[in-house]
Amino acid sequence: MRTNNLTAAILSLSISLIPGVAFAQAAMVNGEVKKIDKAAGKVTLKHGPIKNLDMDGMTMVLRVKDPAMLTKLRVRDKVQFEAERAPDGVTITKMQKIK
Repeated sequence: MRTNNLTAAILSLSISLIPGVAFAQAAMVNGEVKKIDKAAGKVTLKHGPIKNLDMDGMTMVLRVKDPAMLTKLRVRDKVQFEAERAPDGVTITKMQKIK
């Protein structure tokens, strides 16, 4: 039991000493809405680099985690979003309109 506690403590300490690796915070990315597919829960965005996914800026179709994110969007809206890799592909986890 003592060895398990020591192992857990060492693991916990090593993770806390590597900031940004184990629990990387996704940075907000600027984008412009090009197309909306509410039925499929997808949006086409022209976006800047998605650093946490090591992706350059491009225009691409992205899934949204929550289809309700698409209800107030219009083509040509400017947005900021966070995305992460999911089993079904790159998925937007947070999105907001910007002016």
